Amino acid sequence: MLELSFREERKLETGRKVHLASELGLDPKQVAVWFQNRRARHKSKLLEEEFAKLKQAHDAAILHKCHLENEVLRLKERLVVAEDELTRLRSAGNHAVSGDGGDVMGGRVVCSASPSSSFSTGTCQQPGVGGVDDDLIYVPDVTDFGYSDNSVVEWFSLYGLGLM
Repeated sequence: MLELSFREERKLETGRKVHLASELGLDPKQVAVWFQNRRARHKSKLLEEEFAKLKQAHDAAILHKCHLENEVLRLKERLVVAEDELTRLRSAGNHAVSGDGGDVMGGRVVCSASPSSSFSTGTCQQPGVGGVDDDLIYVPDVTDFGYSDNSVVEWFSLYGLGLM
């Protein structure tokens, strides 16, 4: 009966306390102490539940952080590989320049353009093929924008393009 009364109302008013005490054959002070103890247990239970929720959220955040750290490491490795490939291409002299301003990189024709054009118009051709390559991509002319060599690698990484 005390438990049902507690579920209805956690605070105990004098009239209710006296009524419960008389129905149960208890002293009103005993009913008051029971409610006080029950409120303390209820509060402890709520704190434990809240702690469990916070711990679960914390564990999920730690797991997410680990996934993000792994992703950062994987992206850094890709960046190093891309920079190494760029350095290798520069040092090997593999930049074959076509007559219209395009560079051949990894079997693709890469057309550079002025900053005023938004993308290549299909005028770049792959040497020896005689037609427009279906795999044209636009790469901004980095010298016009003052970008460093790392910016080109970042641009390629941003768009998911490998250098080979």
